[in-house]
Amino acid sequence: MDPALTAQALFDSPSRSFDVRLWDGRWLPAPRGGGPAARLVLRRPEALAAFLSRRSERRLAEAYLDEAIDLEGDVAGLLEAATRWEGPRLRPGLAGAALGALLRRDEGREPGLAAQVRGRRHSEARDREAVRHHYDVSDDFYRLLLGPGMVYSCAWFPTGAESLEEAQAAKLELVCRKLALRPGDRLLDVGCGWGALLAHAAARHQVDGVGITVSERQLAAARDRLAQEAPGRDLAVLPLDYRGLRPERPFDKIASIGMMEHVGRERLPGYFAGLHALLAPGGLLLNHAIADAAPGQGFLRWAGRRRGDGFIDRYVFPDHDLVPVGDVVRAAEQAGFEVRDLESLREHYAETLARWLGRLEADLGEAERLVGRRRARAWRLYLAGTQVSFRLGHISVFQLLLARARPDGRAAGLPRSRAAWYA
Repeated sequence: MDPALTAQALFDSPSRSFDVRLWDGRWLPAPRGGGPAARLVLRRPEALAAFLSRRSERRLAEAYLDEAIDLEGDVAGLLEAATRWEGPRLRPGLAGAALGALLRRDEGREPGLAAQVRGRRHSEARDREAVRHHYDVSDDFYRLLLGPGMVYSCAWFPTGAESLEEAQAAKLELVCRKLALRPGDRLLDVGCGWGALLAHAAARHQVDGVGITVSERQLAAARDRLAQEAPGRDLAVLPLDYRGLRPERPFDKIASIGMMEHVGRERLPGYFAGLHALLAPGGLLLNHAIADAAPGQGFLRWAGRRRGDGFIDRYVFPDHDLVPVGDVVRAAEQAGFEVRDLESLREHYAETLARWLGRLEADLGEAERLVGRRRARAWRLYLAGTQVSFRLGHISVFQLLLARARPDGRAAGLPRSRAAWYA
């Protein structure tokens, strides 16, 4: 069968709300109107095979990295439309000799950038490799993406009118308020990134503390930042995994912001038990992490729900594990923590990702210069797809406030209501 006729048959579905353009210039308009201001472009006939693969989410992403497929216009809107599409129609006799040849040509093709992580999953050595694959790319690339604050986690938009920088500063302050930071507190920042939280907490709340990271680039940048932005405070950034920290005395407060996704559900009991042991009685832990939520529907189930098998796991964020929030709460309680508050910031993360994607697309040429064309395309797809997953509620993000109670039951400095946090 002529590949163009095969394409017409595959995309002949009333649930498709996006336009398709073929390699020969032919247009397949959406049967349903009102779709996104975007189009799916198939640049080569082999791209059709990705729609029929058992691993369609990953194969489609790889076809995009290989430029057999392009996404033009509103990429997040297009991916959201794809989640509502029922998928290609396989009529009797369609998968004949021509389509079989396309499948054989596509299977086994492996674009570059795949993470090279070895050893036992979530061992210290493998976790270090996974973290460095994701973070040790280019600080200039992350600065282009995140802005000058270099905060790589969900921002907080209390009114919706905030700039990205204002919303990130508001999130840092919200974390500090939830932790009831006071002058002289010793704060541990687990997975401290480029040092934004420690710098903010030291400058605004006069705390001392320690940040830990296994990213070499983040380590150097965080040390420089703290020296410049919080001189005179007792601050250190150490090249340690959370399992390797042995402080001389416990911490008053602990923050873990966007780090638990690296831990793995099998290791959650040890993770929370370890943080519980590092925290002084009466102390607080703020655990901020993405969580699996409702299952995706339609053709494109984004984010590789089978661990190790999806596009994001293989190319962007290896070994990440999004644990349902109920399982997280259970593990924390079993480690001895008392749950004091749980807040979803799902819509705020969708907005954050939209801002990051906008910054990337506004300077895509510079991003390609910094990290290469294929990696820049991978990040465009990653940001857009994850934004859609948050928007549709397939994943969420939660701030879980935990206390290690004193024998008399008191925890340090908690207000009578949440109003104090948001004032």
